[in-house]
Amino acid sequence: MRQSLHLILLLSLGQFASTVVMATEGFVGTAACADCHAKEHAAWRGSHHDLAMQHATEATMLGDFDDATITVHGVTSRLFRRDGGFFVNTDGPDGEAADFQISYTFGFDPLQQYLVEFPDGRVQALSLAWDARPKDQGGQRWFHLYPDEAIGHDDPLHWTGRQQNWNYMCADCHSTDLVKGYDAANDRFDTTWTDINVGCEACHGPGKDHVDWAGLDGELREQDVRQGLAVLLNERDGVTWPIDMDTGIARRSAPKTTDTEIQVCATCHSRRGTIAGGAQEDASFLDHHSPALLTGELYHDDGQIMEEVYVWGSFLQSKMYAAGVTCSDCHDPHSQELRAPGDAVCAQCHLPATFATRDHHGHPEESTGADCLACHMPETTYMQVDPRRDHSLRVPRPDLALEFGTPDACTSCHTGRDVTWAAEAFSGMFPDAVEPFQDWTRAFQQARSGQPQAEVSLMRVINDETTPDIARATAVLELQNHLGPMSFQLVQAALGDDSPLLRIAALRTLEAVPPANRFGFAGHLLRDPLLAVRAEAARTLAATPLNQMSVADRGALDLALRDYAATQAYNADRPESHMNMGNLYVTRGDAVAAEKAFRQSLKLDQAFSPAYANLADLYRQQGMESESRKLLEQGLAVAPDDASLRHALGLALVRAGNTPAALPELEKAAELAPGNARYAYVYGVALNSAGQKDAAVEALAKAQSQHPNNRELLWALATFERDRGNSAAARGWAEKMLALNPADEAANQLLETLPPAES
Repeated sequence: MRQSLHLILLLSLGQFASTVVMATEGFVGTAACADCHAKEHAAWRGSHHDLAMQHATEATMLGDFDDATITVHGVTSRLFRRDGGFFVNTDGPDGEAADFQISYTFGFDPLQQYLVEFPDGRVQALSLAWDARPKDQGGQRWFHLYPDEAIGHDDPLHWTGRQQNWNYMCADCHSTDLVKGYDAANDRFDTTWTDINVGCEACHGPGKDHVDWAGLDGELREQDVRQGLAVLLNERDGVTWPIDMDTGIARRSAPKTTDTEIQVCATCHSRRGTIAGGAQEDASFLDHHSPALLTGELYHDDGQIMEEVYVWGSFLQSKMYAAGVTCSDCHDPHSQELRAPGDAVCAQCHLPATFATRDHHGHPEESTGADCLACHMPETTYMQVDPRRDHSLRVPRPDLALEFGTPDACTSCHTGRDVTWAAEAFSGMFPDAVEPFQDWTRAFQQARSGQPQAEVSLMRVINDETTPDIARATAVLELQNHLGPMSFQLVQAALGDDSPLLRIAALRTLEAVPPANRFGFAGHLLRDPLLAVRAEAARTLAATPLNQMSVADRGALDLALRDYAATQAYNADRPESHMNMGNLYVTRGDAVAAEKAFRQSLKLDQAFSPAYANLADLYRQQGMESESRKLLEQGLAVAPDDASLRHALGLALVRAGNTPAALPELEKAAELAPGNARYAYVYGVALNSAGQKDAAVEALAKAQSQHPNNRELLWALATFERDRGNSAAARGWAEKMLALNPADEAANQLLETLPPAES
């Protein structure tokens, strides 16, 4: 096992990556495809894929570089030309104004971004972009992507920061056969590509074998049914969509038995993290990426888009996906245009005589309300000027939007009305509306607000096999904070589910179980065929005591840990990956390797607060309390508004017996992160312990108003009021606990000890 850990450490620190890997063999470039596939090539020319990234030339630059200026948050930037090149004078990585040459363009409609290449191979995306829309639509101007936020040079969101790094954040989706080429030993990039843009091989895979196949004689060509193609996109071949005249809805002529096309598109059109290179060489999405689920940070409770999530997670929620619809049923894959304009693309499968009627949509014909897309695919605008449609294709339900506070398509058009009006109008038009297909909003809202009914509601979502897998997986993940004996049986079942999304979610939820008890439930997933599942299993099961495992199982864990380490090594340019490895080493009991990994994380980003917090906790575990406090203070010097560091320092000071110094830190943590009920609870307990009982109750009551379903806050309030002799208040808090859970034994016992309420 020591040898295995050493190998993992080598991977983590990137010692394997001192030699830059160049472009993959087998890619021939889009030009090699053009002669035989002239029609497809012509459709692709000028498309979003074709113009995804270009060298900065007179022909490609859309922005005004004739000494244009823009001032945002006190920083004046000048866009100009010099010696045939395009430049910007703006604040650089040190905060000082300097000239930077534009190397590449990114996109073209409705905005164009610009990339600057630095000597160490880093390519950074400017926060200034050109609004490419016509002037009468508000375009033809420079604008800032973060107009409401002053971003200093030391902020990760600054254009020179890690969150704007093209090599990691953008490159693999805007170019073909992208090899990141990160040299960890020297902290440099030598990123390469076959095509600078999204060419044929980005979707079809490396084309050399196909080109060779095309040169064979007729008999040999017929023997290769795959035609030398690395990725076979044939799911629509011979498929028709005849309309059922009884329902007015088309049905696929043959069931879809593979998901190749969706996985190919998901490579770029999904919110995901990359865990291995080579995604454009095959169609196994989860061997290269770890996708996001419908979490509350990214999606509204009903699954509508909130943050930029890039379509895949939305489309998987839809009835269309469940019926076998693929991306290219609606979009031409070469031009990226719709197969038919506007509502006509919907009419391919939805009979206009049934659906383009007032009985269906409740609006005058030819009005905006009669537009399929406006109702079923409402827009959210990102990057200031880029409206994108929600692809979950849901039925508008203003009545549910009123109940749950989710976005409402109706009031996005009826801007002078509120959702109450929309709900009443909807009920009048459709009095017999039934529960929607996407029926998980209540469960997710209950889970995220800490309601005790959440466990049962989430179980209902998981048990309903008509619910899309991505929503069922999200429900499994939401069980993390609501896990009970009944729901744990569903987590066990999810660990063996056919859907890899459910297996991944169940592994994450399994972290609520003590490490020594996990292997028996999930050990089989160390051998899962998909890297995303296998790596997650390794991380979750890393702390399994070796005496609980057979020799074969130890070997499986060893191999899966190497897989996990490789996923982190692929992103060795990021501080998160080294922190993840540090956490793994802590789990495995290797403090020396853990410290090295956390230090490497801080070397890459001295303001990366999670690494400070985790390294400080490692020191605490080793009894190095003074070193732990010192490290937390160092972290706060560069990240003074980080709530986790404030909280950790407050706890460290409490352990040191310096409660007066701890209280301001704990208070600041609670202020900085009002959404974290635990921080408020700890602050209230510390106040109470310091004898500041009135202040403790006041702080906890304030937090409880923000977290009305938090049992920990209610229990503290009830017991603190009891101890102050305020029985009536204590009874009130205990009764609130029972309102949440009538079977709460502690609350019932507390009530029995209190004097009866005055009549």
